[in-house]
Amino acid sequence: MKTCIALLAKGACFLALLGALLLTASFLFMPKNNHKTFGVGSDELFAGGILGERDHSIDVLVVGDSEAYSSISPMQMWAEHGFTSYLCSTSAQPLYDSHRFLRQALERQSPKVVILETNAIFRPYTFNDYLLSRAKSLFSVLRYHDRWKALTVNDLSGPMGYTWTDDLKGYRYNNKVAAADARRHMQPTDQMKEIPLLNINCLQDMLDLCEKHGTQLVLVSTPSTLNWNYARHNRIAAFAAEHGLPYLDLNLMPDKVPIDWKTDTRDKGDHLNYRGAVKVTAYLGQYLKQTFTLPDNRPSAAYNSWNEALKRYRSTYANPQFRQAP
Repeated sequence: MKTCIALLAKGACFLALLGALLLTASFLFMPKNNHKTFGVGSDELFAGGILGERDHSIDVLVVGDSEAYSSISPMQMWAEHGFTSYLCSTSAQPLYDSHRFLRQALERQSPKVVILETNAIFRPYTFNDYLLSRAKSLFSVLRYHDRWKALTVNDLSGPMGYTWTDDLKGYRYNNKVAAADARRHMQPTDQMKEIPLLNINCLQDMLDLCEKHGTQLVLVSTPSTLNWNYARHNRIAAFAAEHGLPYLDLNLMPDKVPIDWKTDTRDKGDHLNYRGAVKVTAYLGQYLKQTFTLPDNRPSAAYNSWNEALKRYRSTYANPQFRQAP
């Protein structure tokens, strides 16, 4: 018995020491700013730009994978309607990361609407993947272990301060054109694509988090011939109905979102290009404005940085042929 107690005591001491070392290293390796010069990876850089936004200034938050950041332009919605939005979207984003970005954003923001792009809902992951993600959230050294090259004296005692934000607010501009064959896209069926069980649990956690913070979760399927089909639509429509959630499948709205698959995709139907994003954003912005009575913040001096970012967006990216006047 004494031997067992001694072993348990040694094990507890080892775990306590390991935890202390991980916490110390996490403080050291955690970027003290959200700019790339502080060692933040490019994919998380754009999604993490929301940390540089003024607290409680974002009206609409978007989470999801590359389908989201290829299809929705916050600067266009600002120009046309005056409400603020930000995309916390990353490539091949698993749903547990959608939950992580949502949780992180809600610590400093109070969006009226949270949009989840639905492609991530069907991306499978293992329980080990989830546990590793949670460990990285608890011990940031596991997420930023490659940051040792960027460490400075300030990392020893410097305060946290987020100063960088993305002019495009998480949107990724791309004007390449590679036509898609859309002849079989969205053929009707009664079949339903199953959602992985871990994703169902994660969705419930996201629903609970949105309810706790008084924000409306909206499901949106952006146009994609490669990633979306009617079986997926049926399952998301059923889930939305079960939980009383608004659901927009833009693949089924050619009259409102008239995607031309010869010109509006950059990679043969996988993602939209800028032309396609303009069409999605025009409809989505109008829907959000009318449905949720979002404010027009353009006249407010508190949002001057958004008006300045819009000037840079227009001069650098926006094609006048497809740009709608504010």
